[in-house]
Amino acid sequence: MKRHSLDRRNLALRLGAVPLAMLGAAWSLPGFTAQEGKRLAIITPYQSSPTTTEMIKSVVAYGATQGWKTNVVDTRGDMGQMVARFEDAVSSKVDAIVVVSIDAARIKAQVKAAQAAKIAVFGCDSTYVTGMTATAVSDDAAMSRLITNRLFEAMGDQGNVVVFTHRPHPGVLLRTNEFFDLLKQHPKIKLLTEKHVDVPGPIESARKSMESLLLANPQKGSIVGVWTAFDDAAIGATQAIMAAGRNEIVVTGVDGATQAVDLIRKKSPLVATVKQDFVEMGRRVGEQITRSFNGQPATATRIDVPAKLLTAANLS
Repeated sequence: MKRHSLDRRNLALRLGAVPLAMLGAAWSLPGFTAQEGKRLAIITPYQSSPTTTEMIKSVVAYGATQGWKTNVVDTRGDMGQMVARFEDAVSSKVDAIVVVSIDAARIKAQVKAAQAAKIAVFGCDSTYVTGMTATAVSDDAAMSRLITNRLFEAMGDQGNVVVFTHRPHPGVLLRTNEFFDLLKQHPKIKLLTEKHVDVPGPIESARKSMESLLLANPQKGSIVGVWTAFDDAAIGATQAIMAAGRNEIVVTGVDGATQAVDLIRKKSPLVATVKQDFVEMGRRVGEQITRSFNGQPATATRIDVPAKLLTAANLS
């Protein structure tokens, strides 16, 4: 028993365990099936994002119902550390690994190593690579089409547009690429600039960038629309626009974050977002992990979770 406790402690230290209240009693729950005690590592560079935290909470909550021992690792935007922590999880012989909000192409070699060690790898809001069991995602290209078309409509299909994005995130990259494909079909809308949003700290990063853009473009009509690939950026840009009294500018986002939805309801410059079902994403991943632990194949390698356009009209 003492050796078992020491091994568990070493595992937590090596994986960089995050002492979150959301982990609750997932480490020790009585009365479970044969899955009780299975060890699950959840690794992400973006835990500071509320939407990422929502997905992690959902996976952890599902695991608690199964008696899994869940451990969350946040590398705070550091992709190199993410790879290292994944390798630590494989070395520690966990039973399964979930990567949240990453481009899995960055860990192809590590996924192969996990596969060789008979450790199942799952994605949540992450891309899929050979060797993974399954990933649950929203259709990023479809979400981008929804939000981009809404923005262009709100702009009257003309004027300068600003783009806020974070290309290292795989979903954000897909949305951004789709935006630029659609932009080619609207010749009267011109790209003023594209801005990278820092993570952690995306709201502040977008707000500061937008403040600078407004100072550089003080005339009304010099900026007509702001396209953001995720709501944190939309919230920051909207805050700067409102503070400058430039409410003629329209903004759109993606995620359906509570603060973004509140701004839409208040008829702020933020006019629309797309609500992703992050709780359902986490639950779907949990179901696939259960199947894996039971020796069953995944229902699909890519599991699409529907998303919905939110505007002032359908929110009221």
